[in-house]
Amino acid sequence: MATPSKTPPGADPKQLERTGTVREIGSQAVWSLSSCKPGFGVDQLRDDNLETYWQSDGSQPHLVNIQFRRRTTVKMLCIYADYKSDESYTPSKISVRVGNNFHNLQEIRQLEMVEPSGWIHISLMNPGVTECKAFDQGTESSHLLTVEHLQAYRLFKRVDENTDTQPQ
Repeated sequence: MATPSKTPPGADPKQLERTGTVREIGSQAVWSLSSCKPGFGVDQLRDDNLETYWQSDGSQPHLVNIQFRRRTTVKMLCIYADYKSDESYTPSKISVRVGNNFHNLQEIRQLEMVEPSGWIHISLMNPGVTECKAFDQGTESSHLLTVEHLQAYRLFKRVDENTDTQPQ
């Protein structure tokens, strides 16, 4: 059986924004977590400091829940993870689900990561699923233990879209 190759890093999301083709829209959403240790929550996940992180404090799956006030087209999810700095807590399997509310979420992506180091880009452009009002990302397993660390999380939409959001 072949040894899986390491998950290659993607470009820094700030570089993507500078190209003018995408824009970070995470500030337009309401964020919640399935659990977190005090001082290791949404604020640390969303800040621009890669030294801070979200740390879960409960049993798996660990969820990052994101809800927009209106249906919103989300092109890409970027997650920063660094296996070398926190190998026992780095997620190894991620699932992304989208829908109009948390009761009708459908999985559109599942990603297995091997010792990730850097930004992981997950395309959310899926035929038949162009807009969502809510979605979550779950970490279903980690490299060694059940606690998770994710250092940063960004959401992007294309800049050339006519409107920011669609009416409900």
